[in-house]
Amino acid sequence: MNDVLEHQVRPTEQEAQLNLRAVLELCAAGEVRCSEKTGRPSAATIRTVRSRLVSGDFYPDEPIAAFAWPLLLQAGGLARIDGGRLRLTPKGRAALAAPAAEVIRALWQRWLTHAVIDEFSRIEEIKGQRIKNVISAAKPRRQVVARALAGCPVDEWIGVDGLFTSMRRARLNPAVARSDMALWKLYLVDPQYGSLGYDGFHRWEILEGRYTLAVLFEYAGTLGLIDLEYVHPDGERDDFRDNWGADELDALSRYDGLQAIRLNALGCFALGLADSYQPPAATGQERGLKILPNLDVVVTGSLAPGDELLLSAYAEQTADRVWTISSTSLLAALDTGRELAEFTGFLAGRAENEVPGTLDALVDDISRRAGQLTDLGHVRMIECADSALATLIARDRATRSLCRLVGDRHLAVPLDRESKFRVAVRKLGYVMPTS
Repeated sequence: MNDVLEHQVRPTEQEAQLNLRAVLELCAAGEVRCSEKTGRPSAATIRTVRSRLVSGDFYPDEPIAAFAWPLLLQAGGLARIDGGRLRLTPKGRAALAAPAAEVIRALWQRWLTHAVIDEFSRIEEIKGQRIKNVISAAKPRRQVVARALAGCPVDEWIGVDGLFTSMRRARLNPAVARSDMALWKLYLVDPQYGSLGYDGFHRWEILEGRYTLAVLFEYAGTLGLIDLEYVHPDGERDDFRDNWGADELDALSRYDGLQAIRLNALGCFALGLADSYQPPAATGQERGLKILPNLDVVVTGSLAPGDELLLSAYAEQTADRVWTISSTSLLAALDTGRELAEFTGFLAGRAENEVPGTLDALVDDISRRAGQLTDLGHVRMIECADSALATLIARDRATRSLCRLVGDRHLAVPLDRESKFRVAVRKLGYVMPTS
């Protein structure tokens, strides 16, 4: 990280709720790729997500929020990896229409128990983490940090060093190493000379402190639970400078620039400190649309990234601020699992004018056509020797509920009924061939 970053004070509450929608829409569009093995987003996906975050990532050249969002959706059960792409689950599709604060609360609570990674693995400068029986279980550590966060004053800034002090006084210790012996396996730069097992080389701030920063900055901050005060990480913390090899490092972690946090209203709700959540007042930005009789949608105000992605799912962008709705675009959206009610509700909430009758007529026509085909699922197609046998099996009391007659000589057997169908056919004196 070479760019100099000036001091930043970043309220995250509103942007996190908009970013949630944007990342869900990216998944719905099939634009998020993650490793089948690790669950981590690809470099291209990180760039894509970063480009859709309403205020960008926290740093221009170091992924934090863009890295965290795909993992959070996986942990929360809102998306799963299918063929290398992150696809929305039914729960994820429901989240598109759910209040963002409730979804974020559920994501935080799920992350505490079902996180995809150990956040400490993101402190890459500390080597030896992959050695067996060196690093402690992440779940208890994560919950310790959550308890510390819940103890922070509401809507007041607290410096991270002050937070570290209060955690140690309260014995909230997210111990990273499994044992004192395990500390010798962790090191900076060189496994012998840079080992953290030496006295003074494994200070609380180096291990437990860095882990706490990772959880707070990358996950609580990304979800909008805390507002952030931060600078560029290079040279900001000197608590590791006495370690051998530290001279080669600009920073021990990408989170070293975090200086203070402020627990906000969304954080109180997510942490269970408040029973309800009242969204902050609107910023006054227009997000207006005009729907023309020719089915062009003209953006007259500003458009959040998530709203732009939704519009692109149902309409084709034909100019800088113009999208065109057509039967082709609506059918394509339905074919990917979208629902017309989602789109019409979106337009009704954003449009400055009455929805034209031409759009109502098109939506009615597409809805009618969409209901004319029914997916009955996968079946085993069985060909009978003649129509008499096919009719016999299709009408017999034991088999008629297990198959369907197709034409004169074919029977369609649902895959989940195949075993029962085989047994029933044997009792009739016939046998179904194995596949």
